[in-house]
Amino acid sequence: MTRHVHQNAAAGGWARLELVEQLGNVGSEVERTIRARETGRADRFESALERALELFDMTAADPRWRGHRCQEILRAREEFCRLFFDADAPPDSADSLRRYFFGFAWSARRLHQRRRSNG
Repeated sequence: MTRHVHQNAAAGGWARLELVEQLGNVGSEVERTIRARETGRADRFESALERALELFDMTAADPRWRGHRCQEILRAREEFCRLFFDADAPPDSADSLRRYFFGFAWSARRLHQRRRSNG
């Protein structure tokens, strides 16, 4: 049996989120992972890395994002892993990932604001 770090998400909550919400949440874990590595917090790095990869995988497994969307999700996951496991990763990789995921976080926030205003 697979242990899920994000138990509510794995139990079906993730499938109720829009793509921008899913990737905004992935971006939060990506940011935590990058920050933990930058500050030398190995304990936090390992757990943030595990959480980020789990969210990447749940997003890629969502049947709504087949085709080019799934390819983009998997490409972002690849770049995320490259940042930590490839000695030849470009020096601006962390900043590029931050910029990429910021757009999703911003869009998810706007979506939540619209939902609240529409009551």
